[in-house]
Amino acid sequence: MYRDPVHDGATDPTLIRHRATGEWWMFYTARRPDLECDGAEWVHGTDIGIATSTDGGRSWTYRGTAEGLEFEPGRNTYWAPEVLWHDGTYHMFVSYLSGVRSDWSGDAQILHYTSQDLARWDLASVLDLGSERVIDAAVYGLPGGGWRLWFKDERDGSRIHAADSPDLYSWKRRPGPAAAGDQPQEGPSVFRLAGSYWMVTDNWSGLSVYRSQDLDTWSREPYQLLAPHGHHAMAVEQGDDQALLVYFSHVGDEHDRHAAEERRSVVRAKPLTVRDGRLVCAPGTAADAAFAQLRAELTPPLRGGARPGAQMPEWARRESANA
Repeated sequence: MYRDPVHDGATDPTLIRHRATGEWWMFYTARRPDLECDGAEWVHGTDIGIATSTDGGRSWTYRGTAEGLEFEPGRNTYWAPEVLWHDGTYHMFVSYLSGVRSDWSGDAQILHYTSQDLARWDLASVLDLGSERVIDAAVYGLPGGGWRLWFKDERDGSRIHAADSPDLYSWKRRPGPAAAGDQPQEGPSVFRLAGSYWMVTDNWSGLSVYRSQDLDTWSREPYQLLAPHGHHAMAVEQGDDQALLVYFSHVGDEHDRHAAEERRSVVRAKPLTVRDGRLVCAPGTAADAAFAQLRAELTPPLRGGARPGAQMPEWARRESANA
C-alpha cells in the first residue's frame, strides 16, 4: 500500500478522511532504518510522517511530517499516532519519548494535539494515565456518550489498559485489571463489525483478536490474524460488515522469515470481515482490490466520513446527519 520515500521505515499507520477535501490522510511512525547505529536509535528520533490519497486509498503521495508537535527542544521521539475527528476538530493522540535512545527503556507518555486542517497541530494536553510508561493510544466512542482510550502500560508487563473521557480532553484511568491482560502486547485498535466490538493487538507474532459486546469486558478469540509478520494494525469501518485493515510488516515476502526481520518496513492493507462469527482477513483477490477503495458514505464520522448508522452513539448520528 505504501512505503516511506525518505527512510523506508513506515510503521504504525492510521487513516482518516479530510472532511474538507475528501482526501485520505495516512499518519505513521517514520522509523529510520537507514541510520547507522548499533542499538535502537533507528526506531527513536522519529517524526510522524504523512501521505495522502485522492483515489480512496489506492495510491499515496508523501506529504512530509506533521507540523507543530514539538514538545521539547531537540530531536525527540514520536510514535503510533491515533487520529480522529469530532465536533469540527481533528484530534491526535501520539506516544512521546524524550531524546534518541539506544534501547527500548525509559519513560513514555501520550500527548493530545488538535488541528483544523490535519497539517498543523497544537498541543492540547499531556494525558495523566497513572503510569510513566504508556504508549499506543486507540480511541473509540462509547455507546452512551463520551470516549474510551486503550493503551499499553509497560509498567504492567505491557498489558492493555483503558481510560475514559467525556470530551477527549480530560481522562481518567479505569480501575481494576487490564482490559486485555492475558499476555504482553501493544498497538491496540478498536472497531465495530457485525454487531460486535473488536480489538486487535500486536503481540509481535501477528495480531491477537479480542471481542466485546459492551467495550467493558473483552474475551480473546482462539486465532491470530496475519501471523507471524503483521504488526500494529488499525481498521477503518466500511459499513456494518466490512472494514479495511491497515498494518505494517517488514520488507520482503510476508512468508519469508529472514526477509521479514530486516529493518525496512511497508504499510499493507487487507479487507476485513466477519464470517461464521470469526474475524477474517480476505486473501487479496481482484474483488478485494476493488473493495479497498475507501468510501466516505461507508466511513463513520470518527474517521472523517459521513456514514449513518443505528449502532452509532446519538451524538455521532447527529454529526453524520449534519455532515
